Amino acid sequence: MDDEKEKGNKATESDRFAAADWAELTHECLINILSRLSLEDRWRGALRVCKAWHQACKDPCLNSVLDLEYYFDSASELPRFWTTEFERRIDNMLGSVAVWSAGYLTEIRVRHCSDRSLSLVAKRCPNLQVLCIKSCPHVTDEIMAEIASGCPKIKKLDVSYCYEVSHKSLAIIGSHCPNLNVLKRNLMNWLDPSQHTGIVPDEYLNACPQDGDSEAAAISKFMPHLLHLELRFSKLTAKGLTLISEGCQDLEYVDLSGCANVTSRDRKCVVKSEEFEKYQEAQLLYPKVCLPYRKIWSLEIIR
Repeated sequence: MDDEKEKGNKATESDRFAAADWAELTHECLINILSRLSLEDRWRGALRVCKAWHQACKDPCLNSVLDLEYYFDSASELPRFWTTEFERRIDNMLGSVAVWSAGYLTEIRVRHCSDRSLSLVAKRCPNLQVLCIKSCPHVTDEIMAEIASGCPKIKKLDVSYCYEVSHKSLAIIGSHCPNLNVLKRNLMNWLDPSQHTGIVPDEYLNACPQDGDSEAAAISKFMPHLLHLELRFSKLTAKGLTLISEGCQDLEYVDLSGCANVTSRDRKCVVKSEEFEKYQEAQLLYPKVCLPYRKIWSLEIIR
């Protein structure tokens, strides 16, 4: 009898626990719980539990960073990433976070967004410091001008594989964001595009920017405090490399992998005699890509 009574008490206690209204947790307690969840768990689970949890997920302290790089890096590039539908979903997510952050959004790492969501970022995220928006075919110079004006605290910018972004964007970002010290402006491998064929639309692959020296000139003139620069598969020449070496004298890391128009001789000509010792101590990477009768060099300068 005692055993049955004890079991009955435990069952009653369990029922009360199961019937507890989790929605009545204090807001502070909810934030504490939700902050321990991954971004995916919050968006796919907690956001849909109930109204109180939905509101808690929109708290600014949970929306100061939007980082989707892990999810893109852990998955193979898929053709659907380049569709309008996928872009719309990324835009909706980025736009929501920009609004929910109440101005406290400091880091954005996404891909396949467009001007539509970035317009909200420009208007609502004055404290943004990191903007990484790789592979965005519908991000244009126009919206980058708005970003430059609305987000002057940017320190790190990655506009790799964004072919509608030109040297004009680099110039205006550099002139409005004095704290910028990292720039990644990599292009897709146009020397051997087979790795992108069937995934990236052919018309986009064929739209690879040709004005490498114009971009180098903008970087040299408007981004003098750069420490880290990536220009993989850029079409800049020795002229552009010379401009960068003269205008960005604080550089600690330079990646020119796949820059077919820059040779080892060009690289050596850029190194001034008084800087030779520094370059001797630097870590040099040998060509990552080789073509018949021509070498394509990668250079890293690490103090």
